[in-house]
Amino acid sequence: MSEVFSTLSVARTGMGAYKLWIDAVADNVANIDNVTSTDQPAFAERFVVVRPLDDPGTPGVPGPAGAAAGDGIGRGVVVTGVQFGDPNGRITYEPNHPLADENGMVRRPDIDLSDQMVFIQVAQRGYQANINIFERAREAYEAALQIGK
Repeated sequence: MSEVFSTLSVARTGMGAYKLWIDAVADNVANIDNVTSTDQPAFAERFVVVRPLDDPGTPGVPGPAGAAAGDGIGRGVVVTGVQFGDPNGRITYEPNHPLADENGMVRRPDIDLSDQMVFIQVAQRGYQANINIFERAREAYEAALQIGK
């Protein structure tokens, strides 16, 4: 993408990263009450991992065209993977549960709903901020095109 439209590219990468974060939080909340037997792993919380595009830390993941190394201007972000929480979860005493072991114990995910609600709010606000940046940049580019007529 040309340097003229780099703001749109940066906002697009931000929207993509925040959308994946929202998806990960939704997955965590959807599985917060999963129960497994103690000999099985619990559902592991998902965490989205991102890095700046101009960071040389990940080989093979280039920045946008025209990105000058070390100019101090960001080029957006790239999702580099997902990290998982503790598969050991929490062992709880539920003797009447069908998956309970001989001691009445089951394994539940170690996910805090309060944390997930904070994460979803932060991700939603970040997504909205990137949408606003995208819209303002588009309006500025359209105004520049009108001046050129």
